[in-house]
Amino acid sequence: MAKRIYKVNLFLNCRIKLKLLVFAIFISPLYIVAQEHKAEDEKSKAFRLMFYNVENYFDPFDDTLSNDNEFLPEGIRNWNYSRFLKKRNNIYKTIMAVGGWEPPAIIGLCEIENRFVLNQLVYQTPFAKFDYRIIHEESPDRRGIDVALLFNPKTIQVIDHKAISIDFPFAPETKTRDILYVKGLVYNKDTLHIFVNHWPSRYGGELSSKARRVFVAQQLANHIDALLEKNNEAAIVVMGDFNDYSYNQSIKEELKAGKELNSSRLLNLMPEKNYSMGTYKFDGEWGILDQIMVSPVLLLRYKSIFVLKEAQIFDADFLLQEDAKYLGDMPHRTFLGMKYIGGFSDHLPVFVDFRIK
Repeated sequence: MAKRIYKVNLFLNCRIKLKLLVFAIFISPLYIVAQEHKAEDEKSKAFRLMFYNVENYFDPFDDTLSNDNEFLPEGIRNWNYSRFLKKRNNIYKTIMAVGGWEPPAIIGLCEIENRFVLNQLVYQTPFAKFDYRIIHEESPDRRGIDVALLFNPKTIQVIDHKAISIDFPFAPETKTRDILYVKGLVYNKDTLHIFVNHWPSRYGGELSSKARRVFVAQQLANHIDALLEKNNEAAIVVMGDFNDYSYNQSIKEELKAGKELNSSRLLNLMPEKNYSMGTYKFDGEWGILDQIMVSPVLLLRYKSIFVLKEAQIFDADFLLQEDAKYLGDMPHRTFLGMKYIGGFSDHLPVFVDFRIK
């Protein structure tokens, strides 16, 4: 009887071993492929870039070198320290929401007054735990507002930066924001050239202000061409509030930013015009003034760094409020005219995801 039990157990053990062997033969190649894909994913890294016009991020202190009078405690907007702190915290909340688990690795900002307000945002909020860096240059804008770049040094190591000043030959008394140029090495693998913009506004009318935006576009195009002349596969990102739309002369003709891979200096990553959503709402109509553009090489996935998908407008509910006059939604802004409502900004942020191998 014992011998019979032993033979049965031996038979069962042989069958189990055979099944395991067959299973291994068929599954091993799949497992190896899966591990190879996993290894490739671990070698490549994704990072997010965003741009945000934060709408008049002023401190409550007088700057004698600029016209910031309306953003003082005694000014017409009754700007004070508590309102400043709320504005600071709202910007932090928005940046975190765009990033998800952590802030985007690269953050372009415009309508910030000075280094103090940036220090407050980066070092005096929970943002501080992420150890971000600031790049900022004072511009000659009469109101004292500038552009800036925040970045995660674990993602991008900044090699160089400069302010590109704008001097209008036809209006030398007119001052505007500099273009901020930043050159960095992403994950110690590939160089990225970044231009942060805030072009002249449409104050006084689109046509009367058009020449200033066209001129800025020409200056930016010259700097981009200089990079492409040295390296026709340079990875370039242009972001900002352009105060023009993708179909306007400044962007379409001077900057040559479009959707055609072979005939555009830059590819505009923003979605096509959508009347139900944009980054800014004026007289009841949405428009996309805030845009992200890249050199065409960044859409080629065989390169070390590339765009994952089209740029997106971040339209979370907390950034919107009811548009009582024109119906629908509108950005939940800090001021509605001269009335303080304590919102976030009159613009919505935009962002895009990249991957580097």
